[in-house]
Amino acid sequence: MALSNSEEQLMQLLWKQQKAFMKDLIEAYPEPKPAPTTVATLLKRMQDKKFVDYKQLGRSREYFPLVKKKDYFSKQMNGMIKDFFNDSASQFASFFTQETDLSKEELEDLKKLIDQQLKEK
Repeated sequence: MALSNSEEQLMQLLWKQQKAFMKDLIEAYPEPKPAPTTVATLLKRMQDKKFVDYKQLGRSREYFPLVKKKDYFSKQMNGMIKDFFNDSASQFASFFTQETDLSKEELEDLKKLIDQQLKEK
């Protein structure tokens, strides 16, 4: 299950803080900050989707992620490759390298990463 854009933005803040009270999350937002009721609604939806949970500490809830950032984005990326590039990593790589205007150095870094992966396989 995916997160909406606003849920993903909040999840990014929580991944960065690792655990946080709602006031900490609101504080981390850029201006204009969302209303506490908005953040509470997002947290509830994210809890229902099993992305976050909380520990009750007195009258406050300390929220923490249940999903690792790397796992979430890996799943999103694989879904995008499947949906937009006919499940072809090479079609994705072709699009990525042509459309992102990478420098020669960045392309060489990508090549090194690929060569490293080939060695390990």
